Amino acid sequence: MPRKISFIVNPISGQNDKSQVLSAIGRHLDFSLYQPEIRFTAAPGQAETMARESDAEVVVAVGGDGTVSEVARGLVGSDKALGIIPCGSGDGLALHLGISRQPHLAVDTLNRSFETSIDVARMNGKDFFCTAGFGLDARVSLDFAKSTTRGLPRYISLAWEEWLRRPLSNYRIHGADGKLLWQGDAVFVTVANANQWGNQARIAPMASLQDGLLDVVVVNPFSTLEIPDLATRLMTGRAPSSHHFLHFSGPSFRISRKGAGAVHYDGDPFRAHGPFYLSVQPRALKVLIPPAKAHKI
Repeated sequence: MPRKISFIVNPISGQNDKSQVLSAIGRHLDFSLYQPEIRFTAAPGQAETMARESDAEVVVAVGGDGTVSEVARGLVGSDKALGIIPCGSGDGLALHLGISRQPHLAVDTLNRSFETSIDVARMNGKDFFCTAGFGLDARVSLDFAKSTTRGLPRYISLAWEEWLRRPLSNYRIHGADGKLLWQGDAVFVTVANANQWGNQARIAPMASLQDGLLDVVVVNPFSTLEIPDLATRLMTGRAPSSHHFLHFSGPSFRISRKGAGAVHYDGDPFRAHGPFYLSVQPRALKVLIPPAKAHKI
């Protein structure tokens, strides 16, 4: 008996056109394994409700990081498994899990999938799955959310504009026992459940989705001349080798800063003052991943 599978499609994510994805589902999904339905979202937050109310055994997020996060929130703690067909601007969780951005290969992953469970991070009561951040990357996320142009080049352009404003904030980071781990000025602070922001920009290459821990990366002030070196390290998985990077690992953290500012979780930005309480729920979400990644997440 084929399993029921529900595809929740965000029609406006990424480059908007989902015809290739829909074609790939029709041509490459194994109908001996799955009985599919396709649903389209029409408003922010709707994907979470659809996922929570679905009676399918597998619920597939078709969209970018925001869509994936919404669908995943609707599945946390349930017996339903998350599948992903990534078609956004960053696709951080999908790339960590080894899921291809080519629609036919992502569909093939569903056919050959290995089912496992991953950790779910939480910030002030809100679940997230990839990263949360404070500082420069959060401000860029705010700018990017307002932009009518998508894609990595636009993101880089906005990051440069924010950098020219010389952004710094003063942070305090406390560990699970309440002990002060670090205090000082930083360009940004990232809390990682997965290893990257997206587009293989691996801000926390040491992060595992199955270790029951969060990884906090602090990036201290650096000069404009150092940007090429830091960018190279980021894209090659060597970011922590820079002396500007500090790293803390643990099951929970409290992060505070002076004044309100930009914050994001999984690229969804807002402004808030804090403090921010972060924790992890071990193995709280079922996911379908490529067999080759079965022991490497």
